[in-house]
Amino acid sequence: MEKSFVVYILASKRNGTLYVGVTSVLIKRVWEHKNKLVSGFTEKYGVDKLVYFEQHQDAENAIKREKRLKFWKRKWKLDLIEKHNPDWKDLYEGITL
Repeated sequence: MEKSFVVYILASKRNGTLYVGVTSVLIKRVWEHKNKLVSGFTEKYGVDKLVYFEQHQDAENAIKREKRLKFWKRKWKLDLIEKHNPDWKDLYEGITL
């Protein structure tokens, strides 16, 4: 089985605080955020709704993409989320089925 890497965006609520991260195990990582097992920014600001993610074949490209997204203007990130998830649904349940 080939390993994939995922760049993801979490939000506290619609148009709320955003967090961009990268992981090789999305379900586990989002579960950790939801259960406040990741101390720091996401725990402090209640950022635990998976609103966007994209898969990459290798870690290098995923990390490059994560870094680019982190430097994007907030409006661009909001537009990206709106384009792919206009209702701002928490996508976590869909990936755990």
